Amino acid sequence: MNLETVVLAYSGGLDTSVAIKWIKEKYNLDVIALTIDLGSERDLPSIRQRALDVGAVDAKIVDGRDLFLKYFAFPALQSGAIYEREYPLATAIGRPLIAKLLVDVAHETGAKAVAHGCTGKGNDQVRLDVSVGALDPNLKIIAPVREWKMSRPEEIEYARKNNIPIPATVDSPYSTDVNLWGRSIEAGILEDPWVEPPAEVWLWTKDPKDAPNTPQYIEIEFEKGIPVALDGEALDGVTLVQKLNDIAGEHGVGRIDHVENRLVGIKSREIYEAPASVVLHQAHAALEDMTLSRDQARFKTTVSNQIAEMIYNGLWFSALHQDLRAFVESSQRHVSGTVRVKLFKGASMIAGRKSPRSLYQYELATYDKGDTFDQDAAMGFIKLWGLPLQTQANIQMLGEGVTAPMLPEAESSSC
Repeated sequence: MNLETVVLAYSGGLDTSVAIKWIKEKYNLDVIALTIDLGSERDLPSIRQRALDVGAVDAKIVDGRDLFLKYFAFPALQSGAIYEREYPLATAIGRPLIAKLLVDVAHETGAKAVAHGCTGKGNDQVRLDVSVGALDPNLKIIAPVREWKMSRPEEIEYARKNNIPIPATVDSPYSTDVNLWGRSIEAGILEDPWVEPPAEVWLWTKDPKDAPNTPQYIEIEFEKGIPVALDGEALDGVTLVQKLNDIAGEHGVGRIDHVENRLVGIKSREIYEAPASVVLHQAHAALEDMTLSRDQARFKTTVSNQIAEMIYNGLWFSALHQDLRAFVESSQRHVSGTVRVKLFKGASMIAGRKSPRSLYQYELATYDKGDTFDQDAAMGFIKLWGLPLQTQANIQMLGEGVTAPMLPEAESSSC
């Protein structure tokens, strides 16, 4: 491979720290380390210095938090994208932005290749490779961890021999990924799905038994499906999500223990902490219940599942996603209002919702005085609604002596 410079997505962790040294040895390439802040709360200056100390010729830091929420996390929230009913896709949603910024820096620096620290059995390699290929199919992609096939203890030993500073140890081998939308933890003892996650893996969420004994109520305001205020205070997206992570996490909300189906064909046990995204998805869905018609809501369930699959599978930049996003954006025109959420001992519950665009009308729903529903219309509606069933029963089912095909035959009994 006749290349001179490669842009490496650098996290500062074990895999990418070792990758800087390994790429130089294997390919004789200069490495530009690119660290993207998606809300990981890391010591970014120290990470930059670590990249330079290991051997990177340059180390760039990009604040991608606002971009991440505005163009990726919040659109996924509008879409209702939750993978396999549990995972709000925090890590997966961050990958297309990382790919975009890798491509941008490669263009700026004249690099002909990009690199990442993904393994050959994870999902992120697919997400990054496919996204880079969609944005610039001419860029080469190097994946050192996928190539070297070292075990994690072997990686740690390689780092020690080459004086590479790393945060992981053989005794604490967890692999984590963190952004504003959530935190993922895997490897080590967590690979046994029978074992309860040890207390030390949880950093954002308090153990529910130690959470406050008094419930806390919060109010989240949305405009067109986007959260814009918390407890009556208008906030930018980054601040709102950070505050909500802190508040919900204090009440133990947002812990997810999920055995999921990876794109590469294996099942994987994943631990997630996602206080803000769990609460926001719940509140957003409650507001949609008020503002979407029955047909919109039912069709959107199909779209939500499809988009969740595409995000998980690395197809953010696909034409189909763009098409489905057009539907989602249209569906969110009236999804504005306020949702009240009760947080208590690891649970978040909808306690109230209101919207100036609500399709819920009290005078139609009430059984009390003021009921305006025309009950006289019910008989005609029922007659027309049941007409096809009644016609088929009279002509086909009763004629064959079958009166209740979905019920078992009555059993005879004797005294």
